[in-house]
Amino acid sequence: MTIQLEPIQRQRVEIPITGLAPVIPHKWSEKSLRLMREKQSGKKARAHHDAKVPEDEAEAALYRLDDGRPGMPATAFKAAITGAARMFEGVTMTALKQAVFVVGDGGDQLVPVEGELQLREDTPRNSNGTADLRYRYQIWPWRAVLTVEFLPAMIDQDSLVALVDAGGNGGVGDWRPSSPKSHTGTYGRFAVEAMS
Repeated sequence: MTIQLEPIQRQRVEIPITGLAPVIPHKWSEKSLRLMREKQSGKKARAHHDAKVPEDEAEAALYRLDDGRPGMPATAFKAAITGAARMFEGVTMTALKQAVFVVGDGGDQLVPVEGELQLREDTPRNSNGTADLRYRYQIWPWRAVLTVEFLPAMIDQDSLVALVDAGGNGGVGDWRPSSPKSHTGTYGRFAVEAMS
């Protein structure tokens, strides 16, 4: 008996979303990455505590596309979408991870985010329990257009749009509701805009 398989069909759809709360991008800064590399290579990594420049710290944590526009990783949106499987019966995160992909731009696979950058100052606690000042940009108001590739044999377009909309409850970025360590997160939430 010969096995005959048909090629998997893929479709793409553009889904516009609008932020329901500010989104806080948080890219690892080059300084933080350098300290981690030094620590893992056996060098004594020591942070040099230069005077903080809020705008520089916030810029270092911001994702930017090659043309300078701010963005968020496509993987963040995919995680929000697949995480929304918990809200529906008969849908598994495992299946969605292979059936739904958010397409990003450039080597970092970023989704452009349109909106106004606003500097924020937060007071998180370091690992030793002491309070610190951190500076990040939040984008508010914001919107984006997600280019989503999906397998129509596994999920139809209307169901996909409903899933993306539900994924907005978990949000993207720092202090989002779906963050494993956040008990109070409300940021980064979004909803699908009306589609024509």
